[in-house]
Amino acid sequence: MGNQNVFIIAEAGVNHNGDLRLARKLVDAAVEAGADAVKFQTFKAEKVVTPGAERAQYQKDNMPGKDESQLEMIKRLELSYAQFRELYAYCWHKGIIFLSSPFDQESIDFLAALGVPYFKIPSGEITNYPFLRRIAGKKRPVILSTGMATLGEVEGALRVLREAGARDITLLHCTTNYPALPEEVNLRAMLTMKQAFALPVGYSDHTMGIAVPIAAAALGAEVIEKHLTLDRTFTGPDHRASLEPGEFKEMVAAIRQVEKSLGDGIKRPAPGELAIMPAARRSLVAARDIAAGEIITESCLTARRPGTGIPPNFWDVVVGRQARRDIAAGSILSWDMI
Repeated sequence: MGNQNVFIIAEAGVNHNGDLRLARKLVDAAVEAGADAVKFQTFKAEKVVTPGAERAQYQKDNMPGKDESQLEMIKRLELSYAQFRELYAYCWHKGIIFLSSPFDQESIDFLAALGVPYFKIPSGEITNYPFLRRIAGKKRPVILSTGMATLGEVEGALRVLREAGARDITLLHCTTNYPALPEEVNLRAMLTMKQAFALPVGYSDHTMGIAVPIAAAALGAEVIEKHLTLDRTFTGPDHRASLEPGEFKEMVAAIRQVEKSLGDGIKRPAPGELAIMPAARRSLVAARDIAAGEIITESCLTARRPGTGIPPNFWDVVVGRQARRDIAAGSILSWDMI
């Protein structure tokens, strides 16, 4: 994403329940939590699903009292283009990046005209090649979610995106279930994609809690996406697998701590360790009185703190040398003594 820090996306998605007032509150919560971007979902319901399409099993599980089709459900969750223009302006005013995943061709064109800096492609569209071509043609950086996909399907989507003009692509590993079980997450698949395609990788999380996205950051995710809700008990398909504002803030803080701790990979003493070394390490010390001119043997030496004299890794160098002067038992050895 062109920056050294983990790019954290608060996935508001459809957790506004079709209410612009709630959508603005989600923006406020994302800003307060320290997210880099807040992301919604832009669609015309009739262009996404057929009238007879059933809801996904997780949608039925998360909304058990509702007897409705997928079309009826997402129609209730739809915001108008005019409302998205308001949200875009509100995000700009609040100093957070506005993103939205399009779910139809018309919404791709709308978001491009609106000025989104990145296109986020949902997992379900990875095999929708005409959709991918339309997005690639907008010549914006692309974040591609890969839930439900095989490595071969990711490769196919990348080929289509590149042939249609996409250049800057980040792959997000994802397990498409709400909530996803930790044992089905397979975070190492994120590293497999990084190795296979030599592209930046990240993770879109649907597990409960904050442990898994923090682990993804530790493994090298450059982008973390996580659902945000104002209240997990709200009725809707995604609230149950979302974080509430306080939890999201805690996750952001933990990820920032992790990225600081990763460092540059060079094994050397940290600045804060240098002052500790003399107290924690040892020096060669005379185990008994050593007379001037005496050849130093193993029995003459021991190793004791502090580490201000000859380090004990020079033991074999010192054994066999001659003492320049009398050395009292308990003295820390220095090079001018031998």
